[in-house]
Amino acid sequence: MGNLNGWELLVIVFAILLLFGAKKIPELAQGLGKGLKEFKKGLKDVEDEIKTASNDDKKIEEKK
Repeated sequence: MGNLNGWELLVIVFAILLLFGAKKIPELAQGLGKGLKEFKKGLKDVEDEIKTASNDDKKIEEKK
């Protein structure tokens, strides 16, 4: 996707406008933004749980 030139991007934007209409695009962008935000939050939560579990394992090993 990094190899798109200006004309290709213009065609994609035009196709999106035709499919969804100008009024729906802000709603779609907002929904996409919220979805990405929730995904990143979930990913961070999982990383935090892994770190916590790892730290708990280290504490258990130190007590032995």
